[in-house]
Amino acid sequence: MATWALADKVANLIANNVFLPDGTRVQTVVAPEIVYGVRSGALTQVKFQKAGVSSVIFVSRSWAYSDELMSAIMGLGSSEWQFAAYGLNQTDRPGAVELKAFCAAMDEKKRPIFCIYNENLEDEADDFTPYVRGRLLRFARCAAAVAEIRGKNYLSVGGVSMGIIGSDVDRNTMLKYFGLGTKSVDMVAIRGRMDRGFYDHEELERACMFMKDQFRFNWAPIPAQQARPQVTEALLRDCLKMTLIVRDMMIGNPLLANPTVGRKQGFKADVEHAQGFNAIAAGTQGQRDWTDLYPNFDLTESILCSSFDWNGFRAPHTVATENDCKNGLGMMMATLLSGGMPQLFADIRTNWTVASIQKATGVDVSAVCPKGLIDKRNSGAGALDYSIDVLSLVREFTGLKDLTIQQSMAVLRSNTDLQHELVKRATTHTEYMAANLEYFPGDGLSSHYRTPGDIPMTAYRYNMAGDMLTCSVVEGETVELPIKVADHISRVTDGTWPESFWKPRDMSSYDYMTQIGPNHDANSVGLIGGDLITVNAMLRIPVDLHNIPKADIFRPTFWDRCGGNDFRACEKLGPVYG
Repeated sequence: MATWALADKVANLIANNVFLPDGTRVQTVVAPEIVYGVRSGALTQVKFQKAGVSSVIFVSRSWAYSDELMSAIMGLGSSEWQFAAYGLNQTDRPGAVELKAFCAAMDEKKRPIFCIYNENLEDEADDFTPYVRGRLLRFARCAAAVAEIRGKNYLSVGGVSMGIIGSDVDRNTMLKYFGLGTKSVDMVAIRGRMDRGFYDHEELERACMFMKDQFRFNWAPIPAQQARPQVTEALLRDCLKMTLIVRDMMIGNPLLANPTVGRKQGFKADVEHAQGFNAIAAGTQGQRDWTDLYPNFDLTESILCSSFDWNGFRAPHTVATENDCKNGLGMMMATLLSGGMPQLFADIRTNWTVASIQKATGVDVSAVCPKGLIDKRNSGAGALDYSIDVLSLVREFTGLKDLTIQQSMAVLRSNTDLQHELVKRATTHTEYMAANLEYFPGDGLSSHYRTPGDIPMTAYRYNMAGDMLTCSVVEGETVELPIKVADHISRVTDGTWPESFWKPRDMSSYDYMTQIGPNHDANSVGLIGGDLITVNAMLRIPVDLHNIPKADIFRPTFWDRCGGNDFRACEKLGPVYG
């Protein structure tokens, strides 16, 4: 009975604390009986397969025959499962004996397993220690993310943008490392749906009303002597049509298959095109094949990547600027790991040192960023949640301090008043500005805001080195600059784009700038670097750059057998789906 109680305790912890971005609880399944040999292992295998299990946590509080436990996981498809084992640290029939024997068996069979064992003795009548709780939840969050992406698609709208290598969507990489399919459509598909009116016209009107009611717009030409390609109302409507169409292509829209709706709104219903492409992430090429002629995708990306739109609070849709799929893959993963927090796509625009800022403005900023900062801005595609401090907003409403980003998002999902306040503040702090015509001759609308300072924020990036995929993960925080300094940087860079000033922890901004891969990175509110280390170990993607403390790194025991070398372990194991 004590073993059952411990298993239920683990299952309840996960069920009550791990959610998908839309608030769906992660389902937990308990074995039909205690696994102690081949027969019980086989029964467990059958139940797990029927339930669609994708990861397994073995709980041990005493001895069991370790090699025979393998029978619970050796069935069809189990090579894609993620495994962890938790051994209770106690003196009576200690769980560590089983834990270590079983992990050794898994290592010998090259089946990576995460080992969870508390440093001090435990009383199983007590709550989990913070260490065990943290390890169990980290494993569950990351394993759920791996399972959620498997079998879905990345939607590539267009091709390579301006020769940017991150826009080169490699199908084999998507499949081998993430279990993702890839769907590519030419940007003419967007134009075709716009011209044929293949979108929900009633939703378009609702979207137009929402945008005009909630946001400030700056239609001033830049530079002043240039005439804008479109009048204001037409530009806004075209940008919103593009937004609806990209979303419909990603997740489908059953209204577009309804002939009655089609006749009423003036489009021909189409079952095939209404179903979408089952895309968990997407990217839009935009520049320049599209943007030389038509409005850019800034409004589309800023709205879809946010936690709300005219339909209310919702899970974000991951859409990568310039079809940078390597950034999009990271945004997809971080959205899942953070509990549904929208992600910020950014240029690694400029490295500003204290000396550079003082020379340009006469202001000493050594107190707020002694090792410099990175100016992160990218056209107007930034998710609108980054115009405010989401963590402070949740603290203000609840009075709860030190909430993780996952806990904060769970509070947001459950509190409609808090959701309304988030929308109110984000829309108040965001201005949509007519595009800089030097960059976007076809015009567009760019979201403009300045991210508050002192927000913990994790930067990350997937990179390709030949045919090997790697990941960079660096934690830090946003910087609140003096107004004179922030305004100067805005003026000499581009004042129409959203601004986020960020400094990495325990390294200089110059070190980050020189060691990160391409010109783009993605960012998440909250310190999720430990989760990104773990999930990349699950996917067998080595981490090439990080500043995560040793105590926060959680990888399978196979890494220990490889001397702790991430690259060696990933090379020996190969991609999960490769």
